[in-house]
Amino acid sequence: MWKKIIEVNPPYDFDELLDRSSLDPLHKVDVNNRMMQVPLYDEEGNPFVATVQAIGTTEAPRFVVSGQNESQQSRALIELERIFQWNHSLQEVYDHFKQTNLAALFQQQAGTPFMLDFHLYDCLMKCIIHQQLNLSFAFQLSSSFAQTFGFEIDGVWFYPRPKDVAKLSYEDLRKMKFSQRKAEYVIDTSRLIASGELPLDELPNMSDDEVMKTLVKVRGIGPWTVQNVLMFGLGRPNLFPVADIGLQNAIKRYFDLEKKPSKEEMVQYSKEWSPYQSYASLYLWRSIEKKRRETT
Repeated sequence: MWKKIIEVNPPYDFDELLDRSSLDPLHKVDVNNRMMQVPLYDEEGNPFVATVQAIGTTEAPRFVVSGQNESQQSRALIELERIFQWNHSLQEVYDHFKQTNLAALFQQQAGTPFMLDFHLYDCLMKCIIHQQLNLSFAFQLSSSFAQTFGFEIDGVWFYPRPKDVAKLSYEDLRKMKFSQRKAEYVIDTSRLIASGELPLDELPNMSDDEVMKTLVKVRGIGPWTVQNVLMFGLGRPNLFPVADIGLQNAIKRYFDLEKKPSKEEMVQYSKEWSPYQSYASLYLWRSIEKKRRETT
């Protein structure tokens, strides 16, 4: 077994991250012990689990990172830094938003970090599955997908791999309450990835525009899906999906509007937020999630 202490530049509120992560039933989160177990793959493609436990505070963030196999430690540390965005300075983001119309929101939620999905394929599948669904049913569907066709290690769930989904029939997903079109989108996209026609491993080296042009060619993938993949799969900092209903509701509430803003109004509000629009999106989503929890 291996163990390493990681120190991160403040502010970084891991408890807030765990709270948001717990919305996804696939995440192995222990809020009381400030811990998350993360499904990873080593260089040879072997699955393993790493554990991240907070031992510090928002203003002095420290973590114990551990795993079973010492040969996988280096890979784990690289992947965990990417997933939890430990090398990104939130202070720079806050300094920027102090001068914007979201200053109060960022002050209220100070220290909330960005967290990426564990794997790019998982992110793409989740975004496709979650299209045009309410959050509760969306997580129910993506969880069923992973738990039916994926696998688990030590109670931690891994999404199925593209080659395995490529072998499924549309009816396999229809039995799980997938619509016909969504079943086609998930399986057909996985077949493109498995065959190499859609090389996901090349996306991190592309610009945002290049990723958009590459993915929207695929049936069932539109701008909203690509923007979410750019944010939560690739960690791009400057995305604001104006078509997202949650963001529309969040802006309506934050700016005390009488009705949901138009796309043009969304663009107008967001002009001050560049080059960190993704953080604005996250914090606005978070404001709605917290409000929903308060009322349930």
